[in-house]
Amino acid sequence: MSSPDVSVVVPCYNEAENIPLVYAAVEKALGSTGYAFECIFINDGSIDGTRDVLEKMTANYPETIRPIHLARNMGQSAAMLAGFSAARGTYVLTIDGDLQNDPADFPRFLELLREYDCVCGYRENRQDSLVRKISSRVANIVRNGMLHDGIRDSGCGIKGYRRECLPHIPPFNGVHRFIAVFIRRAGFRLVECPVRHHPRRHGVSKYGIGNRLWRGIFDLVGVAWLRKRFIVPEVEPARYASSD
Repeated sequence: MSSPDVSVVVPCYNEAENIPLVYAAVEKALGSTGYAFECIFINDGSIDGTRDVLEKMTANYPETIRPIHLARNMGQSAAMLAGFSAARGTYVLTIDGDLQNDPADFPRFLELLREYDCVCGYRENRQDSLVRKISSRVANIVRNGMLHDGIRDSGCGIKGYRRECLPHIPPFNGVHRFIAVFIRRAGFRLVECPVRHHPRRHGVSKYGIGNRLWRGIFDLVGVAWLRKRFIVPEVEPARYASSD
């Protein structure tokens, strides 16, 4: 089987109703681009009907759907990293399984990836509760103040990468909020792109202030330390003796 041009990585936790809608939207968005794609759904230990939905969809679309089932719920970063490991495309796009972001933005991402190594979406007109908007804004201000990563919306799940970026993303719980830090530190070219945002149609949000505040602060301190210790080896080009 030939490798696709684009891999779409979709972490999912209890998103049985949204998964068919996500796939239909991805297929519609990429169908007119001329890129061959695969859609990798990572079932992060769901306890609803996510597994059954994915098995039925894979039987119907074996060429384009690849499911990964984690043994237990391990969080968004673990699911995303599992998808990165499985991705075969030259370009790798991510989107959350709740369908609040819109795959219709993918063609623009692919255009930008011709020039840049990484594209980070930001929600220009965010459709969330006031509490979530405020908490996210405060978190982004604090993160930028400490890390200076230049990203206005680190929590936005829709992003794009050239696959060369992926080995430079360190595997730890929470890394999905700090990817730009390590992409920049590795010397890659990064750009932001405004994206659509929709209210959640099915299921419930897995995030709140209680499960993000203290862990976010803890992660921020750790990432600030890790960024200073992060190593990207610079290898000289091989030199060959002249045959003359």
